[in-house]
Amino acid sequence: MCARCWAELAFVSAPVCARCGLGLQAESAADGEAVCGACHVRPPRFDRARAALAYDDASSRLILAFKHASRLEATPLFARWLETAGAALIAEADLIAPAPLHWRRLLWRRYNQAAELARRVARDAGRVYAPDLLVRPKATPSQSGLSAGQRRRNLAGALALNPAWSDRIDGKRVLVVDDVFTTGATAEQAALALRRAGAAAVDVLTVARVERPRPV
Repeated sequence: MCARCWAELAFVSAPVCARCGLGLQAESAADGEAVCGACHVRPPRFDRARAALAYDDASSRLILAFKHASRLEATPLFARWLETAGAALIAEADLIAPAPLHWRRLLWRRYNQAAELARRVARDAGRVYAPDLLVRPKATPSQSGLSAGQRRRNLAGALALNPAWSDRIDGKRVLVVDDVFTTGATAEQAALALRRAGAAAVDVLTVARVERPRPV
């Protein structure tokens, strides 16, 4: 990465919402762990979410190339950023799993960018990598351009636990890895599916997040 591109990146730094990882003003987190207004009004189904970068013009160029243009050489760099931003989540995880793609989209794209990240993070941390823990039995339109409500409706019931893991999930703390946290719709559906299957906790780790509160 050139010096100019590096200088344009906005890394997420403390203080952040203890639940969704949204950046907070220092004074709003003065009394220790604080939650943002959205998480206070409607707590998310996941336990914690963290991200390395703010999703903006600079980070989106990197992530979209990684996601759609086979720029997989970015995997080690993104993984290091994830390992820094999500150190506490990784340390407590029993299983590390990627957000899944529907098989048609996987066939078209040829790889799951979330799986590339999750595999590297799990390997580096010596954690159990569960590439097929979550499945996406329902093909859904792209989330791009959808409102928060449309995203939630689009993903309703779209993620499920792989039955092969049904006797290995009970009581486990799961870390779900993805590329971008936008409204939290994917994170919510992943947490819902895993909690229903018996997971004790579900955390979410992404390369970037949109720096606005979760919709309530």
